[in-house]
Amino acid sequence: MTDRRAVEDRIVESGVLAVLRGIDEDSIVPVARAMHEGGVGALEVTADDVRAAEKIAAVDRELAGTGTVVGAGTVLDAASAESVIDAGASFVVSPHVDVDVIRTCNRHGVFVAPGVVTPTEAVTAMEAGADVLKMFPAKTVGPSHIGALRGPLGDVDVIPTGGVSRDNVADYFDAGALAVGAGSALVDYEAIADGDMDRVRESAASFVEAVEDARSD
Repeated sequence: MTDRRAVEDRIVESGVLAVLRGIDEDSIVPVARAMHEGGVGALEVTADDVRAAEKIAAVDRELAGTGTVVGAGTVLDAASAESVIDAGASFVVSPHVDVDVIRTCNRHGVFVAPGVVTPTEAVTAMEAGADVLKMFPAKTVGPSHIGALRGPLGDVDVIPTGGVSRDNVADYFDAGALAVGAGSALVDYEAIADGDMDRVRESAASFVEAVEDARSD
């Protein structure tokens, strides 16, 4: 695990958090290495995968010392949070607000980003001790929803996820996103199935370039 402030700084620096879902245990480490080489600085292995804890531990070992942070997504309850933290997850992301998940992460000093859409969910998450808010699913509400949340709540830190692509990533950063989360728009699953890590790396690099362009405008 890594200090939660350092984790947040790395996610911000990366600008993109890659969601690695359903990748088999034999492929997860080469994929993670390719994503890192493509410039992605934060990798999220989903906790609903088979042997998720083992995958997180393997990726964490592989990328130790590289600066890339490894965490867990789709964490639905406190028991799952405990499991992935024990495996070495440096951050925890949920698609919803579960106060017990947030409190578990706080107790262990682990960065946590629960999923919210409504102001009520956002306030509940913030009061429970969330580090940032994951706006999910972003495609349902769009970039303007970041400003809609910030209107009554102030400059809350938001990571939109779900529907963010190369084509619209600039809109989310223009709206005030801290960083973005991306799965299939960033991770080339066809290339993974073909065992082509060069294409995986190139896809990641292309998305990272789009993020860098969006933040430089």
